Amino acid sequence: MGLKERIAEVDKRVEEACRKAGRSTNDIHIIAVTKYVSVEATAEVVKHGIREIGENRLQDAAPKREAIGDEASWHFIGHLQTNKVKDVIGKFEYIHSLDRPSLAAEIDKKAAALGIEAKCFIQVNVSGEESKYGLAPESLFSFAESLKSYGNIRVVGLMTMAPLEAEPEATRPVFRGLRELRDELNSRSILPYEVSHLSMGMSNDFEVAIEEGATWIRLGTVLVGK
Repeated sequence: MGLKERIAEVDKRVEEACRKAGRSTNDIHIIAVTKYVSVEATAEVVKHGIREIGENRLQDAAPKREAIGDEASWHFIGHLQTNKVKDVIGKFEYIHSLDRPSLAAEIDKKAAALGIEAKCFIQVNVSGEESKYGLAPESLFSFAESLKSYGNIRVVGLMTMAPLEAEPEATRPVFRGLRELRDELNSRSILPYEVSHLSMGMSNDFEVAIEEGATWIRLGTVLVGK
């Protein structure tokens, strides 16, 4: 199956998941995760109209950003070391992995120096897996409270990664948990604005994520191939 066919198949599956959930496909944003494919393959994805590109590692992203530039919107979706913030701010429009105070301080400092607002997702380890990064769910609200002092960070949503399950349905409690955390964050009015988005769902489980409220889904193999 070629790229055009994979995109059409993903669109069809997104549409069906939205139909089941009573949602509009306009609410779903697809991020093409291109960490395992070449510069040329990434450029082809952009040419086919998918302009949200997600990368986990700076060294893999650099040649792609150089070749494609502002034709795409760039998402940093991997674990971000504090000493690498300087290489991300101003180059990636979104950071999906804000998960600790030291990282928040550095993002705010570097964004302030550039006079920009850093759009961030707070990463929450809803599943509790030791192998995954992210805040413990019970730490979310105090962490969000601490972000109010940073004028150059905008929390646009929450992000999580579900365990890799043989049956996608088994991921549902994780995605539902993230949605409930976002809703509680908003109901408590901890931040002076509404946090709208949920970055959750990957190739093996994105339909369940959409049914549970995902607004950004991160698709690698199912979309861009191997």
